[in-house]
Amino acid sequence: MKIYSFKRSQKLNIDINTAWDFFSSPANLQEITPKEMSFEVISELPEVMAPGLIISYYVRPILGIKLNWITEITYLKELEYFVDEQRFGPYKFWHHRHTFKSVDGGVVMEDLIHWGLPFGMLGRIFGAAVVKNKLNSIFDYREKVLDNKFNK
Repeated sequence: MKIYSFKRSQKLNIDINTAWDFFSSPANLQEITPKEMSFEVISELPEVMAPGLIISYYVRPILGIKLNWITEITYLKELEYFVDEQRFGPYKFWHHRHTFKSVDGGVVMEDLIHWGLPFGMLGRIFGAAVVKNKLNSIFDYREKVLDNKFNK
């Protein structure tokens, strides 16, 4: 299986506690996900994220097809990083590390995603570019929303 990667970072004019509070709450994912993806958290969420948390979503990533996606928070170091990994969903492999670092004037958050696609050679030929373009589109949207929310 071929593993692909995607990396994006953004500086926000907020302190580390505000960043952590916002991004470590799965309830806020819908706000920063493009509306056409119809992203919806369907599992009950605790007040505080912790390793082992299972989160279920509905999402329509491509062609309006509704998918159930289940992720697990596998690693977490408060105010520094957390990792979500797909347990069931559209990818053969999904590992997403969210990192937060205090810098002068705010916080730099970085997303590093590694993914693998199903369908063998067909997935590699047709899917890699589609997923990369979709991730760019999602994170472009996210950047605009977060700039409006935190960088005024």
